[in-house]
Amino acid sequence: MTRFKKNTSKIFVSLPQLAFFLLLLLSTINAFSQKTKVGDLTDEQVAAFLQKAKDSGMSEAQIEKAAIMQGYTPADVAKMRERLNALVSKKGKTTNESDITVARKAIKTKSNSDSTDTDSLKVIRKPSKVFGMSMFASGSLSFEPDLRIATPRNYQLGPDDELNIDIFGNALDNYKVKVSPEGTVRILNLSPIYVNGLTIESASERIVGRLRQLYQGINMPGSGVSAQITLGNVRSIKVTITGEVVKPGTYTVSSLATVFNALYAAGGPSENGSFRNIKVIRDNKIVRVLDLYDFLLRADQKDNIRLQDQDVIRIADYETRVEIIGEVKRPMIFEVEKTETLKDVLRFAGGFTDKAYTYTIGLRRNTAKELKLLNITQDEVSTFIPQRGDKYTVGEILERFENRVQINGAVFRSGEYALEAGVSTVKELIKKAEGLKEDAFLNRATINRQKGDSDPLIIAFDLGKLMKGEIDDIPLKREDIIFIKSIKNLREKRLISISGEVNKEGKFDYVDGLTLADVIVLANGFSESASYAKIELARRVKDDTTGLEPNQDVIIKSFDIDKDLKISALDAQITIQPFDKIYVRKAPRYVQQKTVVIEGEVKFPGAFTIKDKKQRITDLIELSGGLKDGAFAKGASFSRDSTKIAIDLSLILKNPDVKENLLLIQGDRLFIPRELETIKLTGELLNPISVPYRPNLSIRDYISQAGGFTEKAAKRRVFVKYANGFSDRTKTFLFFTTYPKVEQGAEIIVPAVDNDNSSKLSTAEKVAILGAVSSISLIAINIINALK
Repeated sequence: MTRFKKNTSKIFVSLPQLAFFLLLLLSTINAFSQKTKVGDLTDEQVAAFLQKAKDSGMSEAQIEKAAIMQGYTPADVAKMRERLNALVSKKGKTTNESDITVARKAIKTKSNSDSTDTDSLKVIRKPSKVFGMSMFASGSLSFEPDLRIATPRNYQLGPDDELNIDIFGNALDNYKVKVSPEGTVRILNLSPIYVNGLTIESASERIVGRLRQLYQGINMPGSGVSAQITLGNVRSIKVTITGEVVKPGTYTVSSLATVFNALYAAGGPSENGSFRNIKVIRDNKIVRVLDLYDFLLRADQKDNIRLQDQDVIRIADYETRVEIIGEVKRPMIFEVEKTETLKDVLRFAGGFTDKAYTYTIGLRRNTAKELKLLNITQDEVSTFIPQRGDKYTVGEILERFENRVQINGAVFRSGEYALEAGVSTVKELIKKAEGLKEDAFLNRATINRQKGDSDPLIIAFDLGKLMKGEIDDIPLKREDIIFIKSIKNLREKRLISISGEVNKEGKFDYVDGLTLADVIVLANGFSESASYAKIELARRVKDDTTGLEPNQDVIIKSFDIDKDLKISALDAQITIQPFDKIYVRKAPRYVQQKTVVIEGEVKFPGAFTIKDKKQRITDLIELSGGLKDGAFAKGASFSRDSTKIAIDLSLILKNPDVKENLLLIQGDRLFIPRELETIKLTGELLNPISVPYRPNLSIRDYISQAGGFTEKAAKRRVFVKYANGFSDRTKTFLFFTTYPKVEQGAEIIVPAVDNDNSSKLSTAEKVAILGAVSSISLIAINIINALK
């Protein structure tokens, strides 16, 4: 026996190469005029030759050989292959790309108009909302017949069936015989045995009867010889599928194939095909009517009969289809028979979802002229008969409750409750919520209620009197919400704060009975620098203003406290009130060690601690043992907080009372260099360098050693920066220029001319200055003459 034949060729895979070689062959016989370059071909021409390639009988090797003989290069071959691959890909995307493509394998098909066997059936179908259509669109589902089962007892033999005849016992033999087109089988030395149309059981009895001519008493008690006849390879039969089917035609299938096998191979019913009325016609008689809903809904295959040769399967047009949408498990289009009701449609749809509104179902029905709306109640579902084109809508239940009340606030179990017997009044609901909390505010509670027009309504009541029975209990209505406030919620959050010399500054919740010592414990105790005396407490003025001054807004108190925070009678008297602020001061004599650093040419460089607030720079030098020989005091530098402060240490050492002898603070640094012997020249000089210091040289001499000024040099703004941080500039009066003095370790800096024209004198200003100078000169001459 054989299954449906598998595909033996890859048409859609080799087609681009075949079309390419065909295109080359056709080009050699002038099929496309003078366009011999691959790049000159249009997509339409390539598509035309691609279609012709499907009908080509030449092999790819023959076509390629012919193309190369005509002068085409391997590069042309590769380029055309790329064109064809791109065209095939583009075609696949631009056609029904959204369609579901199902390739039916394992079948050999013959149509009345085409005697050529095809290896696959390609079915293209768009996604459909029709129930059952997806079963035939699934590429993973298969209804191939099982060829490994035992031979069915009612299987009727026909031409091309193969029988295995095994003889065993006192005689051993085996025959493989095939049913001839005349319906007979031949066994050596026996006349033909007619078996066509017989079941395998009847055919076995007839063949064994003939075998007794060769084997005496075969299959009879005491003979010692037995025979067993089984079915080998089965024959193929032809069935015709017609009507509203995706791929109608005549199919060659296995003789074990059923109606489902054939339907699946043909792609199933089309969009207009019926799933409820599929007829199997044999010898012009309807032998079975198949309802696919039996299989789809209950997996019932009672009507999935085995096909016989020349059977016709006809899929009728559907008669009545209805659609159901909304809150059902399978919102789809269903086919309905005449006797079925809306209840059956709901069963087809899998029933309602959990959120379905089942009280009524909306219906939009087509009439002869227009649309019509109907509402079907629950009582009508089982008797309501659907009509063609009906569209049912199952809504979703509303997000509202028919019997809900709520209670929130100072009760032990706040939340939602059912409005029912035993929970119909405010008092009963509070009892259901496990009662009021201890901090419940009893003077007033409220009920939020919706009026008939959905506007909110607030009902206030005295909760304390209600619970005591002094006023009548209040009946509840659906969606009432009771709010019971706690006393804590009706007042400002009570906090106290502490700051200053404690280990954890901040705010803390106030509780009754809190004392000053308790607050310090909450702040993790005193810090090392804390003073235990004069702890300050600031308190708001609220009601009691006794002893206050007219304009006094805050009460200030001071306390002394035990540093060990022991509980004492005094501690109990220093009670804290809400919103108090506590300040713990630093001890008057508490000072952290302050460190200063001295480096360079001193005998004991390093860090030193300041013992008091009166120590100065000279004291630091004394602590370090004094200056070494060769120390350059004139060039000492002093820094504080990363900022350099210019001092003249040589002057300070000569006269400690000068202002430059600064008081020392934490982090001060003093650096005393060795004697500096160079002068540095920078800025707008032809050769900026450093040169040895010579006491007898002026600033002009040093500038000459640097090659002189550049063109951009601002000669009148030359200045000197000394080693200790001080600077001195060039001074100009009239026509006289005075340059600063040059000392050891100094830096001569020549700035550039400022390009800003705003700093230059105008012509009028120059004339005015010249006039003033002339007048002064004239006055000076007259004075000199008078003195003579």
